[in-house]
Amino acid sequence: MGGAAPAAAPGPLAGVIIGLDIGGTKTRGVRFEDGVVVADESAGSSNVQNVSREQAALNLADLFSRIGGGQVAQVYAGAGGIDTDDDAAALAALIEPHVPGAKVTVVHDSRLLLAAGGASTGVAVIAGTGSAAWGRNAAGDEARAGGWGYLLGDEGSGYWLGREAVRHSLRRMNQGLPEDQLTDALLAACGVDHPNRLIALFHSPDTGRRFWAQQARLVVDAAAAGHPVSQELLDQAGKDLAGLAAQALRKLGIGGPVILGSGLGMNVVPLQVAFRSHLAAAGVTDVSVLDQDPVFGVLKLVSEESGAH
Repeated sequence: MGGAAPAAAPGPLAGVIIGLDIGGTKTRGVRFEDGVVVADESAGSSNVQNVSREQAALNLADLFSRIGGGQVAQVYAGAGGIDTDDDAAALAALIEPHVPGAKVTVVHDSRLLLAAGGASTGVAVIAGTGSAAWGRNAAGDEARAGGWGYLLGDEGSGYWLGREAVRHSLRRMNQGLPEDQLTDALLAACGVDHPNRLIALFHSPDTGRRFWAQQARLVVDAAAAGHPVSQELLDQAGKDLAGLAAQALRKLGIGGPVILGSGLGMNVVPLQVAFRSHLAAAGVTDVSVLDQDPVFGVLKLVSEESGAH
């Protein structure tokens, strides 16, 4: 008599795995059951470098209420600003109450990006609200470049572009030059009538990193309309991001691949062109742009870690 088919041996993706991509603006959560997506939701940021610990906890509670907790085997979270074991532990402590008994792993978000690009080794470059590069080589050595936060770096990021648009407008004002198309767009977006008012607005507690990062779109639009300074800013952003990638590659002693991701990196073609061309000038040609969101790199990371143990 034929009995039931033998159960498949439980692989590394068996059961429930939750992937989290925790950015400065939002937290994306995907619930995988036996490797298949069954829920995909977003909530506010739960990165304690961007919101208070209390707000981060509330946003995680909101997210888990929608993707479900329960019998979860593993949570794999990528977040910006995970620079030390203490950073990772602090974020894991916020996640653990929602998934009792689950293994919780927290890594820098650029690690998700590399995996989502299908690479086990190489360098991932984040170009979103902030910027950073992270990579690893076949020996397991890791290297970072940038990722110092908006006060110290974040070159080539959305915040950087937004701030540079403000600086451009203020320089023209100081020089007695008329407002140009980028300044006009910036004033309209900010709801002010003179560049001088941008100074107080920029330093106001009512605007923050996210607000100014959102103004990067004005630079992108002005560049597309032929505004020379905006075109130069996008080229400089691509050059700075390429520089981060090159630093990480040198530290690791590898020639690629380099994968560019996050909001600006995946969507702004002139920035991609500049990024590729500046890396090509440095002899790096194995360069690609991520074509799926970083959170989907979680399954590759879980599989790799399972094979390593």
